[in-house]
Amino acid sequence: MASPALAAAPTLTPQQEARAEAIGRNLRCPLCDTGESIAESRSDISVKMRASVREQVAAGRSDGQIYDYFAQRYGNFVLLDPPKQGRNLLLWGAPLAALAVGGAVLWGFLGRRRPAGEAAPAAVPTPEEPFDTYLAEVRRQTRRDGDKA
Repeated sequence: MASPALAAAPTLTPQQEARAEAIGRNLRCPLCDTGESIAESRSDISVKMRASVREQVAAGRSDGQIYDYFAQRYGNFVLLDPPKQGRNLLLWGAPLAALAVGGAVLWGFLGRRRPAGEAAPAAVPTPEEPFDTYLAEVRRQTRRDGDKA
């Protein structure tokens, strides 16, 4: 027993059938909470949407026209691959922008760190501290020993 929607569906060539299947995989079932495509869903509305896709493919409508038809009826939500324009452009660009900002922050953080081989600046005696040759020699030796470790 075939359902009335399937009985009324036109006969398609293998190329048209493959095209209708591809379109069905890119349309979301409006009732399914899991985001299933109409090709996977068994809900009544998905069956009707698949029949409508087949009719429109048989009528010679382009993929874009078919997607526009369903987007007008159900909104862009029904498209599993929403158009890259308008507000949707923000959804497509946000991950790239976040990646760029994260990379810039990481670059800035790593750029401020001192390389491991670079020694700390030498201690310069302050005017109130008299120059002591023994102390200068100890500082020089401890710096040299610290570099080897």
